[in-house]
Amino acid sequence: MSASVPTRADDSGPTKDQRPHGPPTRRLRIAGADVSASIAVFLIALPLSLGIALATGAPLQAGLVAAAVGGIVAGTLGGAPLQVSGPAAGLTVVTADLIQQYGWRTTCAITVLAGLAQLGLAFLRVARSALAVSPAIVHGMLAGIGITIAFAQLHIVLGGSPHSSVVDNVRQLPSQLADLHPAAVSVSVLTLVVLLGWPRIPGRAGRLVRTVPAALAAVTVATLVAALGGLRLDRVDLPSWSSHALAGLPDGPVLGLIAAVLTITLVGSVESLLSAVAVDKLAAGRKSGPRVPRADLDRELRGQGAANIVSGTLGGLPVTGVAVRSAANVRAGAVSSNSAILHGFWVVIAALLLVAVLDLIPLAALAALVMAVGVQMVSLTHIRNVTRHREVLVYGVTTAGVVLLGVLEGVAIGIAVAVAVALHRLSRTRITHEERDGVHHVRVRGQLTFLAVPRLSRTLHLVPHTAGAVVELDGSFMDHAAYEALQDWQDAHTTHGGSVELTGRSGGRIAEPAGGGDHCCRPWTAWRNHRCERPAEHGEPQVHQLASGISAFQRDTAPLVRDELARLAEEGQRPSQLFLTCADSRVVTSMITSSGPGDLFVVRNVGNLVPPPGEESGDDSVAAAIEYAVDVLEVDSITVCGHSGCGGMQALLQGAQDTADGTDDAASGPTVPSGPDELPATPLRRWLRHGAPSVERMSRQGHNWARVAGRPPGDPIEQLCLTNVVQQLEHLRGHESVKRRLADGSLALHGMYFHVGEAQAYLLTGGDDLFDVVAPAALQTARV
Repeated sequence: MSASVPTRADDSGPTKDQRPHGPPTRRLRIAGADVSASIAVFLIALPLSLGIALATGAPLQAGLVAAAVGGIVAGTLGGAPLQVSGPAAGLTVVTADLIQQYGWRTTCAITVLAGLAQLGLAFLRVARSALAVSPAIVHGMLAGIGITIAFAQLHIVLGGSPHSSVVDNVRQLPSQLADLHPAAVSVSVLTLVVLLGWPRIPGRAGRLVRTVPAALAAVTVATLVAALGGLRLDRVDLPSWSSHALAGLPDGPVLGLIAAVLTITLVGSVESLLSAVAVDKLAAGRKSGPRVPRADLDRELRGQGAANIVSGTLGGLPVTGVAVRSAANVRAGAVSSNSAILHGFWVVIAALLLVAVLDLIPLAALAALVMAVGVQMVSLTHIRNVTRHREVLVYGVTTAGVVLLGVLEGVAIGIAVAVAVALHRLSRTRITHEERDGVHHVRVRGQLTFLAVPRLSRTLHLVPHTAGAVVELDGSFMDHAAYEALQDWQDAHTTHGGSVELTGRSGGRIAEPAGGGDHCCRPWTAWRNHRCERPAEHGEPQVHQLASGISAFQRDTAPLVRDELARLAEEGQRPSQLFLTCADSRVVTSMITSSGPGDLFVVRNVGNLVPPPGEESGDDSVAAAIEYAVDVLEVDSITVCGHSGCGGMQALLQGAQDTADGTDDAASGPTVPSGPDELPATPLRRWLRHGAPSVERMSRQGHNWARVAGRPPGDPIEQLCLTNVVQQLEHLRGHESVKRRLADGSLALHGMYFHVGEAQAYLLTGGDDLFDVVAPAALQTARV
């Protein structure tokens, strides 16, 4: 039985996917996607772990220990299923300073104490408070660390040794350039060329070689060239594991040790938590695969603390969540924390069995790799973001402080400047929550900055997953941290079945800013062909209507969508659905589907027709669009959407009936046309011949009329509109690309009917030509 279903939210209780988030239940069975993802992450982690150990001045085995422990311990105990932990560039400068000041064994003890501090913070459940740190401070800290790493590793790239500070490295750079080591420079340049050029290899060969991570390819090529060329270079020297140094008792001034522990705890915790949030965004943006629970940040902090305790005890580097490996894990298709755990075991196997191979790697190749990572930490995207949010002063001061004074000092100065800037802008922010008629209202009074993010986050999490929410923002300023917290919550809330409306002080939707002046219409009415009550200005011709609309877009809408369109321009389109509908001006696809840029690949024509394969009559545009959407864009579903009052269906009926005006006798029921007559060969008539099977299908149905929300169609036109949707879906199944994807279960077909006068959309479900009302819950399984 097919059905026509109103597309309204389900009022039933929470579903399985709407239960409180948390790490998935551990199972013995390991998915194949996790196995392949773990190998991809391992191939990235192996050279980077050695490079980071080299950059800190620690024993090279320490990087392998941290990678293994981060994968196994943090993967098992942490709360971010797809995050991969290990030694990270963000802690390189801090660790290098500690080794120089206290020695390696005391540094390991500091790592253990930092892990204990992270456990304490996790049990106090303050993980979300770490998100209150302004992104300008975090990105400024990472940029400062990146600059420090790059200048230090540049000396190794040139064949020398790094100095203790950035100032010394810059001061000694001219003398180092005058005393180059040709072999080291050659290997380093080769490493950088392969690293940067590997992802840009074009064609089929490029797609094939990109299955090997660029970092691994660069180090492998440099190692082979150095070995085959007989170059005399310093190489990796992994001593026997029996002589590996473990943690010792802390030895040094108490205040200095406390500061060191706080620095490792602060930097490691913030970097791990921000990485976990970023991984949640990446996982939510995947078009396929099972839904992965959101990160439990307090549990993730406990996992990081336990990993640092074990890593420090075993003589490993500090562990933190690593954005590069985590992003690779998500893109490789991982579905659980098993991928991170397996990657840790692969590191253990490599450290035990591949020592002879690892000893061939030139240190200059690892230095070039880490230098590239340091340069990439100074992100132009981050600089543009903080500039747009008027936080470039905080970013610049933090970066300069980290470079000149150290990480802890630079972050402290950045926080002080951020507080001063916020106090300069800030009036008292008040956040309230109340429920009225089943709708939760969250009101924010005053400016919304990172200082208010913990309160905002706590208040927003009072709203149940499936509830409707209205967030009213009454203020003139929202900083980057607050914007990300609100946007992340909105995305998560809607994903779990809730609805969110953001409004301003006047009650108007934020996404639809009110027009200025005496304009009386709501912003959405700009989509209608209407005349406002405001008198037209003298001499304003209709020809300026398009220009006025463009001007309104640039003024009101472009600032809101510019970031998203810039991202789409860089990444390319990845729509999840091909939406085929009528060219009727009253059907606004983005409005009736609540979609935005990049969501739908839309094809429109008169009558929402899909010519059967081989019958395009010289017009292959629809078939070409279907092939492109299914084979190139790899959409997950195709929707054919008809609508009430379709002019194409009216023309079909007029051509099929004996008289031009047709009949609509409500007492006797709709009249069924017997079939289309031969029509004059105009372009419109030729195109509408593709709708003739719909007329014939309706004739075969007899009086088994479709029902829309419990009522029969109002007239033959509405009946034909409904029947046409089913017939065009049948045509779709005949296209080779669609047939192939349907066979392997990777494509779904949906039918939809939009009643223009009622502003109501219906989904058509089932396998035959009858439509009836079903429960709203059927929306979750609706297919035609």
